[in-house]
Amino acid sequence: MADVDAALDAAGLKNPYVREYVKQWAEHTGAERVEVVTAADDDRLVAEALAAGELQPAGEGLYYSRSYYKDTARSEERTIVATSSDSDKGTYNNWRPSAEMTQIQRERMKGASAGKTMYVIPYLMAQPGSPLELYAAGVELTDCRPVVLHMIRMSRVGVEYIDNLADQNSFVRAVHVTGDLENLGQGTPNDQRYFVTVADERTILHYGSSYGGNALLGKIAHGLRQAAYDGWASGKFLSEQFMLIGITDKQTGRKYHICGGFPSASGKTNLAMMLAPDDLGDRYHVEFYGDDIAWLWVDEKDGKLYAINPEFGVFGVAKDTNETTNPTALGSIEPGTGAIFTNIAYNPETQEVWWEGRTPKPPENVHGWLDWKGVPIADRETDNEPWAHPNSRFTTTLSKVPNIATDFEDPKGVPIDAIIFGGRTRDREPLIRAITDLAEGVYDGLTLGAEATFAAEGVEGQLRYDPMSMRPFMSYPEAAYAAHWLKIVGAAKEKPIFAHVNWFQRGADGRFLWPGYRDNLRPLLWLLQLRNGEVTGRQTPVGIIPTAEELDLTGVEVTPEDLATLLSIDNARWRQEMGFRETHLAQFDGLPEEIWAAHRRVAAALDAAAE
Repeated sequence: MADVDAALDAAGLKNPYVREYVKQWAEHTGAERVEVVTAADDDRLVAEALAAGELQPAGEGLYYSRSYYKDTARSEERTIVATSSDSDKGTYNNWRPSAEMTQIQRERMKGASAGKTMYVIPYLMAQPGSPLELYAAGVELTDCRPVVLHMIRMSRVGVEYIDNLADQNSFVRAVHVTGDLENLGQGTPNDQRYFVTVADERTILHYGSSYGGNALLGKIAHGLRQAAYDGWASGKFLSEQFMLIGITDKQTGRKYHICGGFPSASGKTNLAMMLAPDDLGDRYHVEFYGDDIAWLWVDEKDGKLYAINPEFGVFGVAKDTNETTNPTALGSIEPGTGAIFTNIAYNPETQEVWWEGRTPKPPENVHGWLDWKGVPIADRETDNEPWAHPNSRFTTTLSKVPNIATDFEDPKGVPIDAIIFGGRTRDREPLIRAITDLAEGVYDGLTLGAEATFAAEGVEGQLRYDPMSMRPFMSYPEAAYAAHWLKIVGAAKEKPIFAHVNWFQRGADGRFLWPGYRDNLRPLLWLLQLRNGEVTGRQTPVGIIPTAEELDLTGVEVTPEDLATLLSIDNARWRQEMGFRETHLAQFDGLPEEIWAAHRRVAAALDAAAE
């Protein structure tokens, strides 16, 4: 049995509540030894992981890991939000009673770390000194060394973050036990995995994975689910799956900040890491703050809406990341950055890595190449299967991102000028439409959707709705969520402008009408000009759309016909959409009247325009 006191003493960990928590779980899981880690331990832990075969070298200062083949993504059906009150049950949060789920997880975890090291990871999901620091401290216990290495890249890790808490008991208790991955019945009726956030106890209990958000508990479980619940329970802030960028107009010296939510496969990371197009680069500079999480609150002193990215790193999807789509991402994973690649193709002889979309074609010489399962490419009978898993990832720290904002560590956060939403839709949604009314902006976020699954569901034209892009991360009821949005953003003296963007309109021949990527800055600049009163746009029933003359299209290859389509709405499609939206919103019992009133206003305007 581990000598817990000796390990904690050696690390200088003094917080009495943390010490008791570690002792209880070390005994319960049967860990053989306990080790407290800090960011300074990274080099040693990497060397140990390489020696143990948990990591493979992937070039100078780069590393490759491979997860169990049934353990490659979040498992939403096994992800639970648990509390002691059934009033916390929502449509999407998979609510279960906390007593039931705590008992299940304790049974699963009992003795499950026998013979292993329990790593104690004290972390902070915010900048030190942030107004939200009270909600940011956590201690993850894990029996998996690669999880420690990812957490060091994704969060601020150090004993000082929990020893110096004003309230020594105000940390999130996060327990991760890997389990016997090959015998957990993944995807069967006997599935043993559960990923539970006991939100009203600020406790996270995850069993049955060593991958991503299932195991990096500071990220999604704390940074989104627990933080969202904390923000609501305290009435102080929002935690959202949002990207966050800064745009500086070098001509005027003014800097703007935009955050926003995008469902899966709708371009969020590429937008977050966007660079200015060459034709606008002399005037505008785009800075990266974060691609996945933003915490938002109103400062009581100046009345402005602020945001931070609580993460310390990037856990990015590798697929289709290349010099055209996201050169910033490639710059963040160059040799010497300490990046970790997971579940991509790997050549142990040359230490090269590859994923679909990295180059137009895979390497011609397949000698030595292994796919994401470790199977030699040369031994494959067919060429149909991908080399890398579609959800393969790279993990790197924010400081390695080439255009990281100079003030990303500022605990004050940044003032928000605009909140945008965007889903992948081939028609219906124009390039951008601005919304100046708070309730209509929140309404638009609640009805955010993408076309990712409508064909599979057999409903032509119906989106898969993903409110604010938070559908997989909801931790309390959607009606309360809408009311909380209205309260927090409504408290701001200067409210942000809202907008809906869509880079994915297609022509009748199936081609994309808008070039996308770096050119996506252009409609965002128009949005900021609209907020400043420099342009007026054209009012439509669903928001304000730019005129062709208002967009700076210098160097953009787009025909007048395509531009007209990009800047128009299909009234018939929109009226169909309003029926789908009403059905969607009706799921949320007790939705604020302001949201229903916004829905009725938009529907009436569409009907009037059709007459």
